[in-house]
Amino acid sequence: MSLRQRDRHTTNRWVRIGIPVVLVLVWLVGGAVGGPYFGKVGEVSTNDQSTFLPESADATQVSERLADFLGEDSIPAVVVATGDGELTEGDLAALQTLADDLADLDGIAGEVSPPIVSDDGESAQLFVPIDGDEVRDSVEEVRALIAEDLDAPLEAWVTGAAGFTADLAEGFLGIDGLLLAVALIAVFIILVIVYRSPLLPILVLLTSTFALCVALLTVWWLAKAGVFVLNGQVQGILFILVIGAATDYALLYVARFREAIADGAPRWEATTRAWRGSFEPILASGGTVIAALLCLLLSDLATNRALGPIASIGIAFSILSALTFLPALLAIFGRAAFWPFVPKPGTGALPADLTKPAKGIWPRQARFVARHARPVWIVATVVLLAATAGVLQLKADGVPTSEFVLGASEARDGQEVLSEHFPAGSGSPVYVIAPEDDLAEAVELLEDSDGIEAVAVASADSPTGQATVTLEDGEAVFAAPGPPGTPVPAPAPSVADGDVLLIGTLTDAADSTAADDTVRDLRVALDDAFGDGTTLVGGVTATDVDTIDTSIRDRTLIIPVVLLVILAILMLLLRSVVAPVLLILSVIVSFGAALGVSALVFNNVFDFPGADPAVPLYGFVFLVALGVDYNIFLMSRVREESITHGTRPGILRGLVATGGVITSAGLVLAATFAALGVIPILFLAQIAFIVAFGVLLDTFVVRSLLVPAISYDIGRAIWWPSKLSRKDAEPKPVDTGGPVDETDAVAPATRAARRRTLVS
Repeated sequence: MSLRQRDRHTTNRWVRIGIPVVLVLVWLVGGAVGGPYFGKVGEVSTNDQSTFLPESADATQVSERLADFLGEDSIPAVVVATGDGELTEGDLAALQTLADDLADLDGIAGEVSPPIVSDDGESAQLFVPIDGDEVRDSVEEVRALIAEDLDAPLEAWVTGAAGFTADLAEGFLGIDGLLLAVALIAVFIILVIVYRSPLLPILVLLTSTFALCVALLTVWWLAKAGVFVLNGQVQGILFILVIGAATDYALLYVARFREAIADGAPRWEATTRAWRGSFEPILASGGTVIAALLCLLLSDLATNRALGPIASIGIAFSILSALTFLPALLAIFGRAAFWPFVPKPGTGALPADLTKPAKGIWPRQARFVARHARPVWIVATVVLLAATAGVLQLKADGVPTSEFVLGASEARDGQEVLSEHFPAGSGSPVYVIAPEDDLAEAVELLEDSDGIEAVAVASADSPTGQATVTLEDGEAVFAAPGPPGTPVPAPAPSVADGDVLLIGTLTDAADSTAADDTVRDLRVALDDAFGDGTTLVGGVTATDVDTIDTSIRDRTLIIPVVLLVILAILMLLLRSVVAPVLLILSVIVSFGAALGVSALVFNNVFDFPGADPAVPLYGFVFLVALGVDYNIFLMSRVREESITHGTRPGILRGLVATGGVITSAGLVLAATFAALGVIPILFLAQIAFIVAFGVLLDTFVVRSLLVPAISYDIGRAIWWPSKLSRKDAEPKPVDTGGPVDETDAVAPATRAARRRTLVS
């Protein structure tokens, strides 16, 4: 060997060692820095629903101005108490002591009201303003103090807006630990079963875990800078999406690496071949998901707009990890990564003719599709369309706030007790901001509403922060409640920028359909009386109304945009029009079937009260983007094979080559999304089922049967208008200097790789 050759060999050796080592070190540093941020997400996240509405929404504008009238940025909590029958003087004295003690807590942002007794005398309620920055901790302190101060037979619950917010935040607590643990364990078990190797699953999980660490580090600082709003819902989806997507992309690379190893390629050559073979489909798949997610920027809801870039950041790091970190790890471990079932050289070639009987699940599947293509895709389509009929039973027009949390909820229990003794809307009032000059007329409109039980006005002079208001001879008259037996002077309303704040107690529960109708009717009546935009209606119910209306608007706009964006990407990737249209139609039918089956399960198995309007939108974005992922894995390989072997043989070869990896990826993604079900939040449980079931449907029906069968039936016309649609390629025999082996005739790349291995 000459000196120049020796230098080149030494340089190549250091490149083969140095590049993987440097890449691994870079990712280890990124993971080490980002890992601790899992425990800091609470510092930059919020679960206050009003923060996710558009700034133009009435409820948002009212929320921003409440502090001008009430003096503090607070969220109301209601402590409702009952005893053994009618409350005694001793019971009321104990409740007054509780009110005094509550006022001394750090998390209380204002005056605590005295006990207000119900008309039947069997219950009393205290209004407690909670600091909006520390709702969960403050509510927990209130609940702990109640347990300490009250003795039997007195019993009390914390409900109202603050109570429900605290219960919701409590439900999200398992995201940092439980959710990740369940998802990673499920993925590890599946990978061990699929690859029968103890090391390879660890390498794949390192790829997804480190991608999540770096993504979370990026998201945390962007949220802290106020670039977007982060909440528990978005956080949970980010975790699952990164784990699932990064694992899927990693499996595609592993499949290519394993093929190269089975062809006898040495470690570095296997690395480069796998990278070249997986780069385009991984980039296209990830790009499709990112494009679909960024369509959420068209949403008017801040939570949807936040999910778009946050999840896109996660997908971007998933792609980067699968194309840098995993190749570096496999370049270091090589064939040992597959121990003890290391692929033997010469076992990577596909059968020469997949229309003939062959061993293995996927060669048999390919032969089945080739022999029965038309009946297969027709039957599959009919079954999917039949399942789609269940969509008619989907109730996605909003759910009560009290139903957001699955399982136990003290706020929900307290709301039921409150409704038995007080107006059901107590503690979650309607807020109306009206001009001071129109106060009397505005009060009259509220009093005339069947959905309003009582009217009050914000007042800094009142110990409770509000005063009851009635009309006498067309003039507003104010009075304030006080401790039993203590006279309180008549207060004056608080005025800010010429406006006053009216507080209406709802007759119906604040999260009920009847309360929604009351808010809608009030807005119409006030606009008719004073002109559009003169008055604003806000509060918990108004926030629900604005959220539902905005979600429906978003759903109607974003779904068609997502379809058009993905269609354009597929056309660019496949250089075709017909194939992308078929793929889009297949995922639409698949999504409809998944949503239809989910609706039946939600109503008849889980007995869910309904669904948020955003559930179909989220389900659509995830299922269509991820479903197209698998079709990209399949059809990019089909196109690659079709260029050499012709369209119909290429379809069968692509199906066999990607069958194992796509099935494994589908199982992994379904398992990771199913892990969302461990978080006791209705929205996440529904997304978990829709996406998990839909992914399995895509994996085992759409990708395995429908798409290959209809493509095989159509033939090379699926590539129209590209050159592949006009003339099929023919297998080219390779001159080996001797008898031509059938396998080499259909797989020249494989034969060449073996020859390079023998020479080396």
